[in-house]
Amino acid sequence: MIELTLIGIGTGNPDHLTVQAAQAMNAADLILIPFKGGDKSDLAGLRRAICAQHITNPATRIVEFDLPKRDAARPSYHAGVDDWHDAITDAWEAQIRAALGASGRVALLVWGDPSLYDSTLRIAERLRRRMAVQTRVIPGITAIQALCAAHAIPLNDIGAPVLITTGRQLRENGWPEAVDTLVVMLDGECSFTTLATEGVQIWWGAYVGMAEQILRAGPLSDVAADICTTRAQARAEHGWIMDIYLLRRAPQAA
Repeated sequence: MIELTLIGIGTGNPDHLTVQAAQAMNAADLILIPFKGGDKSDLAGLRRAICAQHITNPATRIVEFDLPKRDAARPSYHAGVDDWHDAITDAWEAQIRAALGASGRVALLVWGDPSLYDSTLRIAERLRRRMAVQTRVIPGITAIQALCAAHAIPLNDIGAPVLITTGRQLRENGWPEAVDTLVVMLDGECSFTTLATEGVQIWWGAYVGMAEQILRAGPLSDVAADICTTRAQARAEHGWIMDIYLLRRAPQAA
């Protein structure tokens, strides 16, 4: 039996790791670190830094593997993601069988929390169909928590709902009905620029909780252009970017 532990590591700051997460890392026989290559090599480096700070068990092995890339040219987004997840499952299975065979404890370090806009749990389910796997999740600090903490704002208005969505959904469907607070993740295209700006406030952050953290906030009409420029510059400088933002509109603007 493979005991697979998915460990939330927050936004990449080693100090965001929980005690439970550190204990699970030290209990693992094998920690898999995906390597995206090229300009995203720093992401593997952040995982290495977390391991270096928290792993004290000399028996814990760390193995890096090349993460397959999604074919962005596929006409069907969902079909492309489905094939991509199959390829990642192949990579996981190959590394686990080579290192442990069919028995042992494996851990993967997942950005934020494994349950929120992340497909690691879905890939784990695919792996379970191929070999005997028992999955455990250790929650991490989400980008949403880190964003609200960085700006010192509450997530919601009093008694009001919050909707968590993606940039793609915002671009294609606009502002959802019956909710005045949106948290937008996985947005590589500054989709807030497609919205009417009247009465809308934005709180944006990139590399939140890390030394590179960048924050912007204010009326959307005033700061949208600055956020777009800042985001492009930061991505060019670091080779990658992880950002998130919260939008809130006045009830009378709904």
